[in-house]
Amino acid sequence: MSNAPAPKSLFGYEIVQRIGEGAFSAIYAVMDPKTKQLYALKHVVPTEEKHQRYIEQLETEYKVSRTFRHPGLRKCIDLKLKKKLFTGTVTEAALIMELVDGVALDRDMPEGVPAIVDVFLKVGAALGAVHHYQYLHCDTKPSNIVRDARGNVKLIDFGQACLAGTTKERVQGTPDFIAPEQARCKQLNYFTDVYNFGATMYWALTLRRVPTILTVAKDQRDILKNQEYPEPRELNPAVPLELSELIMECVQVAPAYRPQTIDEVLQRLKPFGTQIGQK
Repeated sequence: MSNAPAPKSLFGYEIVQRIGEGAFSAIYAVMDPKTKQLYALKHVVPTEEKHQRYIEQLETEYKVSRTFRHPGLRKCIDLKLKKKLFTGTVTEAALIMELVDGVALDRDMPEGVPAIVDVFLKVGAALGAVHHYQYLHCDTKPSNIVRDARGNVKLIDFGQACLAGTTKERVQGTPDFIAPEQARCKQLNYFTDVYNFGATMYWALTLRRVPTILTVAKDQRDILKNQEYPEPRELNPAVPLELSELIMECVQVAPAYRPQTIDEVLQRLKPFGTQIGQK
């Protein structure tokens, strides 16, 4: 998006301030002038035909997110579209969402392994709620995990989400956290979210990224299959051996060698948290 000044209003909502942006979107804190309720508004204006996919992602996020009722998932309230009269082409769109008062994990990391694990226990519980509805998130990463001052955690951005068992026609995902089957346009399932979750946990505990198919040259991909890169414990001695092994299982290239459900991951992860509020 451009650095143009923020408009005073969009789709009937008053702009409070700009709070974020993507490649072709801007996110604002807005107020409903009738109720005085604050929301987040993701604004997309496609300038070329190829940019219509960003509208599709917005529509996906709305369709999927409005299904969920879980404290760890951001609610989507409404989707506003402006279309050309005769062609029906969308020229402008706005997704109205719950305003999350927090900071993304890539900007604010809790200190210590147990505190970091606590965050991922909450992220995993949110993913479990997504999976309950037979959906996949497909883009778990640090910038999509938001934590507030009270320790509440929300998983956001469902633009890449799809039903379990989907095979996508094009590559979708974030290169540093993408599962091999996403990069190869193979069938996606719950183990795909397990990979994204594990890759994100690897980063959180080591501040290093797992090598992926999209970040490693083709002639060097044996290091992925054989996991010829440091385990979390090698990079951060504070990581317990069993936790390090769990993370490496989550990021196995072959889905069959990963934990098959996020619930299995959570059961093995719980002993490494602070245990506060954990059952």
